[in-house]
Amino acid sequence: MTPAILTINAGSSSIKFALFETGGGGSAGPRAVMRGSIDDTGEAPSLAIAGEPEPVAIDAGGAGERRLETLFGALFEVVADRLAGHRLVAVGHRIVHGGTRFGAPAVVDEDVLSALERLTPLAPLHQPRGLEPIREMRRLRPELVQVACFDTAFHRHLAPPVARYGLPRHFEDEGIRKYGFHGLSYEFIAGRLAAIAPDLVAGRTVVAHLGSGASLCAMKGGRSVDTTMGFSALDGLVMSTRSGAVDPGVLLYLLSVHRMDAAGLEDLLYHRSGLLGVSGISGDVRKLIESGDVRAEEALDLYAFRAAREAAAMANSLEGFDGLVFTGGVGEHAAKVRAAICRRLAWLGVEIDPEANAAGSGSLVISTGESRVRVLVVPTDEEHVIARHVLTCMAERT
Repeated sequence: MTPAILTINAGSSSIKFALFETGGGGSAGPRAVMRGSIDDTGEAPSLAIAGEPEPVAIDAGGAGERRLETLFGALFEVVADRLAGHRLVAVGHRIVHGGTRFGAPAVVDEDVLSALERLTPLAPLHQPRGLEPIREMRRLRPELVQVACFDTAFHRHLAPPVARYGLPRHFEDEGIRKYGFHGLSYEFIAGRLAAIAPDLVAGRTVVAHLGSGASLCAMKGGRSVDTTMGFSALDGLVMSTRSGAVDPGVLLYLLSVHRMDAAGLEDLLYHRSGLLGVSGISGDVRKLIESGDVRAEEALDLYAFRAAREAAAMANSLEGFDGLVFTGGVGEHAAKVRAAICRRLAWLGVEIDPEANAAGSGSLVISTGESRVRVLVVPTDEEHVIARHVLTCMAERT
């Protein structure tokens, strides 16, 4: 029986999973033998396996923790049915927030799980979704090694002034600082660039992870120098249903004039804002592009404006700008969005080839030969990063 690792990447709107063989990967590391996802955006979630023709509907049975139990129960059942000659030895999980304690992957025990639960207020939308499969697997297969891999870890080297807010210092002492997120994606991109464009890794590159959640990362020498998300995953860019950066005075106004409480404000900022809130149509970039409605165009224009403005800010943190990399669901597939962002960065020397940009996703250069900034589209693979980290942790335990 070939040892195998299951990876679970529970995002805000979907759950990606993959099964990796631990041996025979060579320098490429673990090899994926199955990939799939659960679409959890509507009332009727569905589970799809890559290469299989039709997704399977899941009766989620309501909302809350019971819904999550049902989703992960369906996932584990599918994986068990398809192990076929593989022996599951470990599970790796994407956990959004590691706080100040977790700067590297950690094998989960009761102490680690309790510490991660205490970080839930810092990522209320994501942390529970990341921890629920850990609890379920501890219940179903307590003998398996489980490893938590953190989105914040890639940004652990951020330091003042980048990581500091203009608040009284005692708040910083209790952990109110910029953490940054999407770190597993940025870690993969840094490794991929080392293989296909090593000069960009050594240089100054802005990576745009654009998906349901969206952020930018300024990289130099393969390390994070700055990023748009901060203390929480609400900061920075306009996202699918999240507001991105908002004047704190607006929040005070909503609290005092609209009499909103903390729960109402959280729901507004996480679930009813962003592209959905501005367009009044959808938070899905694909639907907005197809809509033709002026409100959809206005929402996409704001999306591109904010991404370009923050890209320029990242270039300032890098003291220059050699490369721009698009990744994530929107970054990899929405040529219209890439073009709109790059047009706003033309003054910085960004010039893209319309035909190359329209050609589709893949590790490809979409800038012209005259562009002072090389622009690439590079698919990310957070699950592969998780599997590598699990292997490392298991090796350290033996």
